[in-house]
Amino acid sequence: MKPEAPHSSLDRYDRRILEALQQDAGLSNQRLAEKIGLSPSPCLRRVQALEEAGIIRQRVALLQPEKIGLELMVLMHISMDRHTPERFEHFESTIKQSPEVLECFLITGHDADYQLKVVLRDMAHFQDFLLNRLTRIEGVTGVHSSFILRKIIDKTELPL
Repeated sequence: MKPEAPHSSLDRYDRRILEALQQDAGLSNQRLAEKIGLSPSPCLRRVQALEEAGIIRQRVALLQPEKIGLELMVLMHISMDRHTPERFEHFESTIKQSPEVLECFLITGHDADYQLKVVLRDMAHFQDFLLNRLTRIEGVTGVHSSFILRKIIDKTELPL
């Protein structure tokens, strides 16, 4: 027998809650309950259960980078000199301290080991990040950068 997928335990109310909160995490419980067709108490219990199960990881405000002076978005492929757990742990713990890094993925299928999504003010900020921080991390042997010209799809909602 095939094991049950974790999401299969979500009923239609749970899915409606998740869809609504992905679109607007700031909804009050009262408004959320009205929107999905439940009374406030059961709605709140369901949201709490989704949070406790780790399905709702956190609620955030999404900012427009350009409106706060972050004009440059870059995808960076990073190559490492050795593929050892210690080398990867060192890189990952160091890169986690960089507020410019929005995402960091350990990847396969490229000549790189990591892909970073980085947001910066301008080219001077990029140059400083690249030369004074990223390439100084022990083990980094190569960096390939691609600058984002335009976002075609920019969403945070996951399909349910």
